[in-house]
Amino acid sequence: MENTLELDLGALRPPVLEERPWAVFAACRDADSDLFFPTTKEQESQALAICGICPVIDDCLDLALDSAERFGVWGGTTERQRRRLLRDLA
Repeated sequence: MENTLELDLGALRPPVLEERPWAVFAACRDADSDLFFPTTKEQESQALAICGICPVIDDCLDLALDSAERFGVWGGTTERQRRRLLRDLA
């Protein structure tokens, strides 16, 4: 009798990829997530630079606006910029 291991790779997908399949293309996918919750202007600039080359920046910003994300850098925007955008959209 042959022993084989069947593995459902779909079951191993992180839940975030189910909700945001575009995230696999994000420029920040391998970056330290702390960078996107900056405590200095330098960190904020670094995070925004990564966003600036990201092919899914619009998807990320849509997510942040749809969920009213209050903290961090998302979709190439700072907390203040998103507050302003949300206010303007209201």
